[in-house]
Amino acid sequence: MNRIFAIGDIHGCLDKLEDLIAVMDPGPRDRLVFLGDYVDRGTSVVEVINCLIDLAGRYDCIFLRGNHEDMFLSFLEFGANQTVFFANGGRKTVESYVGPGRFISGDQVARVLPDAHRDFYSRLKWHHRDEHYLYVHAGIRPQVALADQDRQDLIWIRDEFISSPTGIPQKVIFGHTPFARPLVKPDKIGIDTGAVYGGCLTAVVLPEEKFLHSFR
Repeated sequence: MNRIFAIGDIHGCLDKLEDLIAVMDPGPRDRLVFLGDYVDRGTSVVEVINCLIDLAGRYDCIFLRGNHEDMFLSFLEFGANQTVFFANGGRKTVESYVGPGRFISGDQVARVLPDAHRDFYSRLKWHHRDEHYLYVHAGIRPQVALADQDRQDLIWIRDEFISSPTGIPQKVIFGHTPFARPLVKPDKIGIDTGAVYGGCLTAVVLPEEKFLHSFR
């Protein structure tokens, strides 16, 4: 393995994902770690998931679970929190699968989900760790061991994590909270640069900690 690329929140922005992969130009020995939030808000959710599945067939890829995948899976399985899910851009995900303007329940969406997508969502990881870095969607509860973390913190936490020392030896690479430019602190790096809000999609190359961005 030569390099590690950690990639921020995509949110259905296929054009920016394709731009960023071209800029990254990964090699066969590189690893790609995607930090979650592939779905919701953007218009090309199905196409983004297809692209990620294709990338997984060509590279060593790790896909983390974001809060938006968590909401989507709860909607599919339980029909849960539809109001919250839709208020957070979930309608775009549903429409990407079933077409615009249709009201459809979670179990109906689940029935039309391609098997490859179902498998993709089922394999999402809550976190990934190597010798030097911890990769997680939102962050961790400061001063709490990884084994004792609440999974909801891993995909939802913001200010308490960002403003406090983590208390773990690895530097944390995270998305979830959008910044105009990557956040760099001694113990953490945030790379959600608001792709779906008009910003670019960002990756950090490790261990160099060099930032790459989509053209758009």
